[in-house]
Amino acid sequence: MERRTFLKIGSGAAGAMLIPVFGNAIAAEELMNPMATAFKKSLADAAMNAATKAGATYCDVRIGRYLNQFITTRDTNVENIVNTESSGVGIRVIANGAYGFAATNDMSPDSVANAARQAVAIARANSKLQSEPVQLAPVKGVGEVSWATPYKNDWRTVPIKEKADMLIAANRAGLEAGASFMTSTLFQVNQQKYFASTDGSYIDQDVHRLWAPFTATAVDKATNKFRTRDSLAAPVGMGYEYFDARKEDKVKAAGGVTTLYTKSYDIVEDARLAGRHARQKLTARTIEPGKYDLVLSPDHLFLTIHESVGHPTELDRVLGYEANYAGTSFVTLDKWETKKFKFGSDRVNFFADKITPGSLGAVGYDDEGVPSKRWDIIKDGILVNYQATRDQAHIIGEKESHGCSYADSWDSVQFQRMPNISLAPGKERLTPDEMVKDIKKGIYILGRGSYSIDQQRYNFQFGGQLYYEIKDGKIAGMVEDVAYQSNTQEFWNACSAICDERDWRMGGSFFDGKGQPSQVSAVSHGSSTTRFNGINVINTARKIG
Repeated sequence: MERRTFLKIGSGAAGAMLIPVFGNAIAAEELMNPMATAFKKSLADAAMNAATKAGATYCDVRIGRYLNQFITTRDTNVENIVNTESSGVGIRVIANGAYGFAATNDMSPDSVANAARQAVAIARANSKLQSEPVQLAPVKGVGEVSWATPYKNDWRTVPIKEKADMLIAANRAGLEAGASFMTSTLFQVNQQKYFASTDGSYIDQDVHRLWAPFTATAVDKATNKFRTRDSLAAPVGMGYEYFDARKEDKVKAAGGVTTLYTKSYDIVEDARLAGRHARQKLTARTIEPGKYDLVLSPDHLFLTIHESVGHPTELDRVLGYEANYAGTSFVTLDKWETKKFKFGSDRVNFFADKITPGSLGAVGYDDEGVPSKRWDIIKDGILVNYQATRDQAHIIGEKESHGCSYADSWDSVQFQRMPNISLAPGKERLTPDEMVKDIKKGIYILGRGSYSIDQQRYNFQFGGQLYYEIKDGKIAGMVEDVAYQSNTQEFWNACSAICDERDWRMGGSFFDGKGQPSQVSAVSHGSSTTRFNGINVINTARKIG
């Protein structure tokens, strides 16, 4: 079976991009055919028995069935509908103190047993090149358990026509509001993951995720100038009820410039606003470079958190294991060991978790069978911890794994991946409107834009979707061509205010890339609207001639 093919989708997901599609195309009805738990357990036992007989001191087995449905539209037309399915077995062992891994899509006991023996042979070969044996933090076997994403409405049972009609309705609303072109996509994911290990766990998990990105493009026909505004919606770990928007879920942003959604999402209303915003951007005044106080909305700040906090606190980057892909980390062990490294201001508190309901990272157990939990990364501005897996925990004196091991497919080996990394809300009551009242010269930024960050996740530049100038405590109008520059430590030490829990929301990404061969994972990042004082802003406009 071909594990990964690629669909090229247009600007529906923040510009033209290659979207990884796992598995082979199938009929929509096949999405609902589950794999029997007893069958999965028998395969797992066959693998573990074969591995231990071949000399493995540890074995874990991941049996996966990965289902996806993608619907793409342009203006009032459906461009593509794809259903894919991929299933197979991945087996990881430790033999002679080294890892070995093998996988097969032949889901018969003999094939699985052969793959387990192959994994042991690979481990023995690896051990000849390894200076120290793998040291796993203990995990207590949980027996036979199950976990599922909490949802009310399974996306697999919703008629395709109903979903396509929703996207078309959103496109039409954007066109009517001022967009010249609209593209939209609905990503729907179901990961059926079975984990078993010689520690005594048999864990059955059913993970559901959704994302509906779109792009509104407005064109000035007289000048051929164009501007875009992407969806402000977050990808989520929940059911199709996410699109059942209710009035009580609306949250006003600072100055009333836009409307966001928290527990549910009105894609039609957001698309209507996007068409209007894209048209307004055509005549927005270009920004004057200089120092500004920034007010950053959660739908923007999540990406800055991801790049400047999430990645540099991945322990494999800190240790140099990930140096060949997107760099290492400036947050080295010596900084952590002092327990005094000032990562941010006293009000900055970051926590990691895989338990927040509705988040992309929420699961019951990671891909090493470790129960999900929450832990601190930055406490009162001080670096206090990292993200660690079973074989890394002892390096930082932890007695157990943080539970952040993940593989994006049954035939990918699991390794350390980012959990949800979130900025805790402010402790004092504060709204976005109240935050801007004493700002004399500032910019309010919404939505994810372009970004650049160095290999150690230190020096960076970020843009957004929407920019509003703040003058003398008031929103003064839309501006354009904005990007801010800083380094991670200066930026988070410039954090001067954080709105309280009433404003706390999560953004996230479906496609966080890492590893070689590359794997993608889905992760969320929460925050409230946050203020940063005296940040350098540049003008990104391109002048021709």
